[in-house]
Amino acid sequence: MSIKNYICTCFYTKNIFIKRFNIHVTFENEDQFKQEYLEILEGLGCDKETFSKVAEEVHYEKTRREMNGVYAKIRKTAILYYTPLHKELYTLKESYLTSEFLELCNLSKLTTTTKIDLLTKMKQYKASQVYGFKVFTEEFCEKLIEELKHFEASDSPKGRPNSMNTTGVLLEDLNFYPNFIEPLRANYLSPLISILYPEYIGSSGIDSQRAFVVSYDYEKMGEDADLNLHYDNAEITINIGLSKDFKGGELFFTHMKNEGSNEKYHVVEHNQGKGVLHRGAHFHGAMPLDEGERYNMIIWMRASSVRNKTCPMCNNIPNIVETQGDGDGFTLEKSMCKLL
Repeated sequence: MSIKNYICTCFYTKNIFIKRFNIHVTFENEDQFKQEYLEILEGLGCDKETFSKVAEEVHYEKTRREMNGVYAKIRKTAILYYTPLHKELYTLKESYLTSEFLELCNLSKLTTTTKIDLLTKMKQYKASQVYGFKVFTEEFCEKLIEELKHFEASDSPKGRPNSMNTTGVLLEDLNFYPNFIEPLRANYLSPLISILYPEYIGSSGIDSQRAFVVSYDYEKMGEDADLNLHYDNAEITINIGLSKDFKGGELFFTHMKNEGSNEKYHVVEHNQGKGVLHRGAHFHGAMPLDEGERYNMIIWMRASSVRNKTCPMCNNIPNIVETQGDGDGFTLEKSMCKLL
């Protein structure tokens, strides 16, 4: 019996990002969009001709999202014929993980371990509840980048992470979930998170994920070179650096989404193999890249018992529909979700 995946219907219309004006919008239809955003965008320097083009782009993004599950199924079928460069990477091995990370994970599985015990063995940043530690070895990172570039050069169809990251790879498309991402989340990251963030993961704990790699290239015009301020569709996020030959591109954190905004940025440098763990509700972004290219593995980790009550993207009881994609971590059991 196949597992059914669900998304909240807000995915189709809300939180659509317009990069040139650094704004997230809602698009129900053309009349609603014009009435709600014409004056706002004009205030940001958008003339009427540009507004018409922006409306077309946003309408296209809404349509793409509506077809996202169908496209995901088509991509996965086509990618079955892709020949990996490093097939061994698709199955998680402890040799890919640093001794620092393994020590943390083993410690987190002991019933006597406290949050203070873990914090003494990881980097704590000035940004609230943001922690850093080495996850992957340098050898693994280099080989994974080779694999990703090999895939990018292939004829296989590519899905992109989201409307903010237009370059990168969806790891579910490449079938990294069953033997790599899910064991990494369930056997290593979840025990850590249950001690570090118990109040944000509910009774279910972390029980699903969305994983992807984003890439930033200073040399290629038109490709992502930075990432605007945003929060994630996740209870907890880990952002793992894969590259080493780059300058700039630091992460920065500001406020939580349920708090008033502020202009105080806490900057976090990213190194090869290093994971930065933070709450999904924490506003963050990436500084412009000054040199080279940067690859990062992002894992959005979800707790169904939390998001079944309130969708983190629309802040309402979720109206869920089945999708052929990998879903957003909602479930029907013991749920407050409305199934449409």
